[in-house]
Amino acid sequence: MNRIAFKMKLNPGCEEEYKKRHDEIWPELKALLKESGISDYSIFFDKETDTLFAVQKQSAENSVNDLRNNPIIQKWWASLTDIMETHEDKSPVTVPLEEVFYLE
Repeated sequence: MNRIAFKMKLNPGCEEEYKKRHDEIWPELKALLKESGISDYSIFFDKETDTLFAVQKQSAENSVNDLRNNPIIQKWWASLTDIMETHEDKSPVTVPLEEVFYLE
């Protein structure tokens, strides 16, 4: 099981809307993530920098890599373009983070 961490950038003043959309996450999106081997997925917010920090466990790398082409994922990304930094394909701008310490 791999643990992956990355950061994303939220547009200023969009914290409540981002939280609301995730509180109402689509059941089909949750199912897709779980089916793709993603678990123990958390997102944290740094108010000082509008930075989102995400960490997740991935059990199946190939299926996770295929997610970006899934219509549910693409629709989800499109629904967030107004509140966070995204690429032209509407995927969130993510910066991978290197693990430097882990206590199990």
